[in-house]
Amino acid sequence: MIEIGRAIVSRDVFEKHFLCDILKCKGACCIEGDSGAPLTDEEAILIEKDYHTFEDLLPEKHKREVEKQGFSVIDSDGDLVTPLVDDRQCVYSYYNKQGILKCAIEKAYFEGKTKFRKPISCHLFPIRITEYKRFDAVNYQELDICKPGRKCGSAEKLPLYKFLKEPLIAKYGAEWYKELEIAADYILSGK
Repeated sequence: MIEIGRAIVSRDVFEKHFLCDILKCKGACCIEGDSGAPLTDEEAILIEKDYHTFEDLLPEKHKREVEKQGFSVIDSDGDLVTPLVDDRQCVYSYYNKQGILKCAIEKAYFEGKTKFRKPISCHLFPIRITEYKRFDAVNYQELDICKPGRKCGSAEKLPLYKFLKEPLIAKYGAEWYKELEIAADYILSGK
């Protein structure tokens, strides 16, 4: 583990390779798991505020779930998360014409309808951050659904921290990321 600022970063973040292969996984991260996507309080507010920008992308069943459950919920662990449809699929996801699960919030972002891209927990996946009082634990969550991403990342020799550069900068800032790169150079050079 490497300490950078308030973050304790697992060596897996440097040493594992990853590149999403959405054509093979079909967006399984939006449907697998025992809870919705973790949200910050600010993200829950933004989702509610911007819901009108992506609501039309959602299936009717998902809209009914939002009406029933609300824009965010507290899960069994006491965490703020996105609601689920049928206790599985994120309420803010939809299937595109190719049968791939996509994020309606992110689609609205790319269409210029909102400045909020998607929850940072989704953007950082398969990295999971657990926030404690004095530090954040930054860990790689290795799941079977991401086997295509590991295979693709290995073929491209793309370290996980490089694949997730943009969301890591969004979470911790550009200076923090520069320190992460220095740590990666040290670790990966075998020193």
